[in-house]
Amino acid sequence: MTITVLLIALAVLGIAFTIVLLGTASKRSETRPNAEAIGLGAVTNFFDTLGIGSFATTTAWIKFRRMVPDSFIPATLNAGHALPTVVQSAIYLVILGVRVDPVLLASCIAAAVLGSLIGVPLVVRASVQLVQGIVGVALLIAASLYAMSNLDMFPIGGSASGLPPAQMIIAVSVHFLLGALMAFGIGLYAPSLILLSLLGLDPRLAFPIMASACAFLMPATGFSFVKSSRIDLRIVIGIAIGGIPATIVAALLVKEMPIVWLRWGVVVVVLYAAFLLLRSAIRHQPATAEGSL
Repeated sequence: MTITVLLIALAVLGIAFTIVLLGTASKRSETRPNAEAIGLGAVTNFFDTLGIGSFATTTAWIKFRRMVPDSFIPATLNAGHALPTVVQSAIYLVILGVRVDPVLLASCIAAAVLGSLIGVPLVVRASVQLVQGIVGVALLIAASLYAMSNLDMFPIGGSASGLPPAQMIIAVSVHFLLGALMAFGIGLYAPSLILLSLLGLDPRLAFPIMASACAFLMPATGFSFVKSSRIDLRIVIGIAIGGIPATIVAALLVKEMPIVWLRWGVVVVVLYAAFLLLRSAIRHQPATAEGSL
């Protein structure tokens, strides 16, 4: 019953977000998707579905290519990857959701959404320098998590499908914080997986929780982001168009891929992008229409 309700809610939220996105883009004459963003969305969401993540890799490419100003990055990540993540969540809920404690699943989703709604106003009002600094630090953390994954330093996890009350309170509280950080472009997947595994949950069952938390919070925050001045909707639409089919292919057709060396490559490029962002923040460099100088 819980899974059915979540799937219906996801569909309604996804449709509503699509209507708002396209309506706002039409008013701004930004309905033509950026071709490069389509390819970016396809690649990042394909590997996101396999566990690589999409926020750090998207940020790195956007920074290298100067596709948008640095202050646009949080909105671009959350709005651009919203619809592909909705699709990813639906797939994980159908495949694995029935095995997860419904109270834990629903509570983590609700906490992440509430946290993100608090984070969005902070991002919209934050200075460019602050956004650069936070996203730069987030990339350093992401690179460290990629390296830890390759070195088998993540917790093994347990076999539980739910958590006792005390551990559940911890999980819900942390997902509230992670939801707020998502608004700044800090990915939720790796921290959520580590936390739930440490608390004893079967790591495979963390995927519907992680994906669904993001799938609900990203469109929820996206309503505000798409109407802000710090976003290019051509990029957002392109990422969504490329990301949705790539997510389906990765989830349904690709059973297993050797991605260790890919992760090491991601570590290198993400570290370089973090260096560029932090250098800009330290030097107080403003973001221009083409990106940070």
